[in-house]
Amino acid sequence: MLRTLRPGRLLLLGALCLSGCVRLGPDFQAPGEAWVEHWNSPAIEQASQQRPQPDTLQWWQVFADPILDRLIAEADAHNPDLKIAGLRVMEARAQLGIAQSGRYPQLQQVSADSLYLDRNQSGGRNPQDSHSWQHSAGFDIGWELDFWGRFSRAIESADAAYFAAQANHEDVLVLLRAQMADSYFALRTAEARLRIARDNARLQKRSYEITERLFNSGESAELDLQQAKTQYLSTLSSIPDFESQVLRTRNALSVLIGRPPGSLPELAEKEGLIPLIDRAALQDVPANLLLRRPDIRAAELQVAAQSALIGVAEADLYPSLSLLGSIVWSTTTLSGAPDTLDLVGGPSLRWDVFDHGRIKNNVRVQDARLQQLIVAYQDGVRQAAREADDAASGLIKSLERERILHEAALAAERSLTLANAQYREGYSDFQRVLDAQRALFAQQDAYLVNRSNAVSNLIALYKALGGGWYSEEPLVDPASRQQMQQRTDWGELLDEPSRPAADASPLVHKVSSDE
Repeated sequence: MLRTLRPGRLLLLGALCLSGCVRLGPDFQAPGEAWVEHWNSPAIEQASQQRPQPDTLQWWQVFADPILDRLIAEADAHNPDLKIAGLRVMEARAQLGIAQSGRYPQLQQVSADSLYLDRNQSGGRNPQDSHSWQHSAGFDIGWELDFWGRFSRAIESADAAYFAAQANHEDVLVLLRAQMADSYFALRTAEARLRIARDNARLQKRSYEITERLFNSGESAELDLQQAKTQYLSTLSSIPDFESQVLRTRNALSVLIGRPPGSLPELAEKEGLIPLIDRAALQDVPANLLLRRPDIRAAELQVAAQSALIGVAEADLYPSLSLLGSIVWSTTTLSGAPDTLDLVGGPSLRWDVFDHGRIKNNVRVQDARLQQLIVAYQDGVRQAAREADDAASGLIKSLERERILHEAALAAERSLTLANAQYREGYSDFQRVLDAQRALFAQQDAYLVNRSNAVSNLIALYKALGGGWYSEEPLVDPASRQQMQQRTDWGELLDEPSRPAADASPLVHKVSSDE
């Protein structure tokens, strides 16, 4: 049997149907740069070559150094910055849960009261005292309907912020892997320069001892002695500086992998070995790699999160419609007083009519913040392209200098051999020997520094293209997970969330607010 709906019920049904259908504020539009789709760097093309392996996810394998591989794996498991970034993902996940609770009634309150009444009545015809207890229990519910999309926009913002936290975690991985490789090869460079300094110091010490014997025997002038001594002591003075560089860099590596500063026994192997590279190994065009950089994806997701906040602010300009209801049961020990059960329910309308510009200006604040993030995103893309192009150019020039400096170092070594022979045979003075020793040390050191620069530029290129952001390690390490679970009921939030694929658009994996 059909029943006719009353006007009040019809209004309520209409409000429920319209709830969540209107979403104020702009829908997110990716702040892409048109030039990126067609951008290519001649320097990157020249500095790279196609290779099947390794790809940019594990670019450090191009050095074929198992020690570096082990150090990076240890850093993935124990680096404190990476741990903090993983915990921020969990924080953003909890914030998303808070926003999603707006889909349900905001007020769900159970109350219970017990009151003792002591009434003294004096005067009149029938003075009397009464003592009683009054008990009551109630349940109140209030549900603000998502009429203007306030809560759905808040969920959209928190959702984007959650994925932005994941992208920031991946960005920390990129920076960590690059810093680990850079510090590792800086240590190897310092070790190699220290070895060269010690070798040249031993060579110059022999020359100094020879000139000292010749001077004592009257066969050489004091000038030769003092010049040889000066050069030897000058080279000897560089050794403590190189030793200090080795210690500082080793300590930096220890902290990066989560150890206290100190010796790293595994570094004894391959001491002072700097790889000789030729090209970078890339499997994709630079434009695609730029857009997949974790910091670029994080910047885009931050734009999405802020865009949704404009709709949250605009919802305050319009009335809010809520459904209120209460169930109250009360009883008293006073004789003759009945027990009561009250059922109350109905819609409630609230509207801040006179805001004196507060709400409108808040909308403007949110819009200005959105525009700032859009500009920051666009600038971030340009900076990423600049970093990649600069690193590729630096790599090309370092490779060009490598061949020249290698020949110069060989020529300096040959010059020293000839200068020593001519000095012993009396065809030249000792100054030629000193000049040749000085040139040999300078050329050998310059060659090592340039090889180190080539490695640093290669690392910078992979970092600029966002390589090395993926890890098999959990976002929260087991020790931290155990501590957090002992303190707080985390439910399933500490379980590993899904991660975006490497070749996906930043917002493909964004959870819909309608799920």
